[in-house]
Amino acid sequence: MTRILIVGGGYAGFYTALGLERELVPGEAQVTLVDPLPYMTYQPFLPEVAAGAIEARHVVVSLRKHLRHTKVVTGEVTKISHADKKATVEPPVGDAFDIEYDEVIVTAGAVSRTFPIPGIAENAIGMKAIEEAIWVRDTVVDNFSKAANMAPGPERDRLLTFVVIGGGFAGIETFAEMRSLATALLEEHPAIQFDDVQFHLIEAAPRIMPEVSEETANWVIKNLAERGATVHLNTQCVSAVDGVVETSNGDTFASDVIVWTAGVMAAPFVKSNSDLPVDERGRILARADFRVEGEQGILEHAWAAGDVAAVPDLSGGGVGGYCVPNAQHAVRQGKLLAKNVAATIRGGEPKDYYHENLGAVAGLGPGVGAFRSGDYAITGFLAWLLHRGYHGYAMPTVERKIRVLMDWIGGHLLGRDLISLTARSDSHAFFRRYAARPKADASKK
Repeated sequence: MTRILIVGGGYAGFYTALGLERELVPGEAQVTLVDPLPYMTYQPFLPEVAAGAIEARHVVVSLRKHLRHTKVVTGEVTKISHADKKATVEPPVGDAFDIEYDEVIVTAGAVSRTFPIPGIAENAIGMKAIEEAIWVRDTVVDNFSKAANMAPGPERDRLLTFVVIGGGFAGIETFAEMRSLATALLEEHPAIQFDDVQFHLIEAAPRIMPEVSEETANWVIKNLAERGATVHLNTQCVSAVDGVVETSNGDTFASDVIVWTAGVMAAPFVKSNSDLPVDERGRILARADFRVEGEQGILEHAWAAGDVAAVPDLSGGGVGGYCVPNAQHAVRQGKLLAKNVAATIRGGEPKDYYHENLGAVAGLGPGVGAFRSGDYAITGFLAWLLHRGYHGYAMPTVERKIRVLMDWIGGHLLGRDLISLTARSDSHAFFRRYAARPKADASKK
């Protein structure tokens, strides 16, 4: 029986495993998927989670529940030795162990790409994981509650100042959704005025959202400005020490919420701790059929797809000739990858991946969106409907589609849920406060 190891349970990994379950017959192969988390996160919905528009649990998909014939191992792959056909796994508890395989599929995804800017590592947070989105939402809500009881001054200003670094789709969507959350919170805190709240987005390039036309990007900036959010173009963050953001233009913003969305990079271990060939950006070199290929030719029994891989974009629309790291490609690559692996196990030939970009769509808060496909662009309410329609359709599994849809309907009918549960970070605090303790033994004094 062929042993197939999938490293990473994101879009590409999840859909590869799901596809293999459908393609393979019982007894043909044993599929094992390893990921540090027991769920896949639908990242396009993270900005809406950060804004309280979608319940956090509803944008993650349980791997074990939906991959019934795949062995799911919760742990982090820290090393791949393809020469020995084994991978080293570090579980949350216990000693590291090796998994041997016949075919390895690396879909480990990407992490936030940062630069050695003072204070960023200590004070900023990304928008790649569900836990990050939850933290942003709860902190914004808590900051409004704290500021409502404070007199005007630097401490209050810091609580009501929010900074996003990076003006790509992830950054703009996060920025706009956070602004919509803040606007909703103003209704619950009459002591805080609209002008008391400051939103700043810092972008090093001369424009935002390179995936859309400059006209559309300028419309987004204007819309954000009308909502009290400022975009700083041609501006770099040079420091964030103690939560005080300093820019290359000389501005300073003290903030408790600094969100970093300025790019991603392939999972670092593939470059530092594997014998798979990688490019200068640390991505695994792959052919259009997902087989790993180095200077010596095809690396047999090794596959890669998704954000961790440099897969040629045969449509000609990719950056530098490669597929850009987004869900459109990762999902489709995972589905074809499953078919290719199954075909080669049976002695067949894999097929090349070809996909023309469908366009780009962004949600910018309730009723506001931006959409582009080719030379066609839409902004405003219709674009927002397209955003929700596309991502509602793309959300994996019928169960999760229904849960997200019910969140949207509930939010429309009942309003946004503005409750913070930050106390869960120390769940025992309430019990400890009132728990009885043994009295000191006087005889031992």
